[in-house]
Amino acid sequence: MFESLSDRLQNTIRDVSGKGKISEENMSDALREIRRALLEADVSLKVVKSFISNVKDKAEGQEVLKSITPGQQLVKIVHDELVELLGGANVPVSTEGKPNIIMLFGLQGSGKTTTTAKLALKLRKNGRNPMMAAADVQRPAAIKQLQSLGKQVNIHVHAEEENKDVKQIVNNAVNYAKENGFNTVIVDTAGRLQVDTGLMAELLLLDRMFVPAEKLLVIDAMMGQEAVNVARTFDEQLGITGIVITKLDGDARGGAALSVVHSTGKPVKFTGMGEKLDALEPFYPERMVQRILGMGDVVSLVEKARQVIDVDQAKELEQKIRSKDFSLEDFMKMQKQMKSLGSMDQILGMLPIPGISRGDKDKIAHMGEAQLKKIEACINSMTIKERQQPDIINAQRRRRIAAGSGTPLPELNRFLKDFENMRKMMRKMTGMMKSGKNPLKGMPVPPGMKGKFPGFQ
Repeated sequence: MFESLSDRLQNTIRDVSGKGKISEENMSDALREIRRALLEADVSLKVVKSFISNVKDKAEGQEVLKSITPGQQLVKIVHDELVELLGGANVPVSTEGKPNIIMLFGLQGSGKTTTTAKLALKLRKNGRNPMMAAADVQRPAAIKQLQSLGKQVNIHVHAEEENKDVKQIVNNAVNYAKENGFNTVIVDTAGRLQVDTGLMAELLLLDRMFVPAEKLLVIDAMMGQEAVNVARTFDEQLGITGIVITKLDGDARGGAALSVVHSTGKPVKFTGMGEKLDALEPFYPERMVQRILGMGDVVSLVEKARQVIDVDQAKELEQKIRSKDFSLEDFMKMQKQMKSLGSMDQILGMLPIPGISRGDKDKIAHMGEAQLKKIEACINSMTIKERQQPDIINAQRRRRIAAGSGTPLPELNRFLKDFENMRKMMRKMTGMMKSGKNPLKGMPVPPGMKGKFPGFQ
């Protein structure tokens, strides 16, 4: 997600920030690199010209060249302009109407049907009582797909498989919602391979008859510049209220997101960040920009942790970490909770780790994921008693576990030694925190990390 743009912008900003003073020539070079970064990220030329012009005007207006910290001043201007380019602020989904009607539309293959189920799940978590209406009578198996997704998330789907009258299907769905206490109806409409008269006529009819509170255009991030044309056409015909960008996690460039907001003036309300049905995230422009610029997104990480981590289990694990009772079984529970936050590269991407490039983060994430899989295989090859009481794992047991997990014996020995050291370290840190001392002081610094993180001596 935005990998190429993020890398180029971070490198440019790092170069600028490293200079004590910035000349007009350096400023020009920085703006040229930012322009290239945006174009390579598939941002439309019109948007790039407007963005660079705004940055240049503000930079000159705020006398960045004469500023005490010119690099930081330029970073702030780029940050603020990117936030503005992405819509400025989060715009929540409207809940108006009894029932509240949300209509999703877009081209075939954009992920519209899956997004319908993801949105229903998201709204239910937020306290709504949603149902879905299968109004895509054009694509074969669209109704079956929505019904299958409805079963997975345990949300009602109103479907009339033999009925081809979309207007009647939606009308029946709305009446069903009123009669059965559903306060939100999410309508999955038909798509086409391209925008055509028949598609627009059908959507206009639904819009005029039911006046949905939200008309959300679902766009595939992988479409690139074509996404701008699609968004503009739908907006001109239907007056969209917001955009959902899917498959953003699989698009290294991400320029479509920047371009469609600027071209339509309508906010991105959600982004699809994976195939799982809970992988739909509200869109916060400032948080996204912070991630693009390598500043992390701790707020989103904390919010996600609140949603997916079992608080009682976390408290229990915390107590065990402080005692001698922390076992390999507890370690696996801890890993499971970490996995619920996302992959390691997603978590690292949300953490502001100074001095570490995206490439280094990717390497760390890849190596970490591989190592965790090995550790999981080792623990799964142990008996329940061995997991609960690691101290009983003698030489004979180690040979059996190594053979059962396909792990070289030296690697298993190293993991068990590291685990024991970790237990000792955790207890030591707990004791030092209780006494008010810095728990990191005096601890060995990981190779290559000296001076990178505050607290290490």
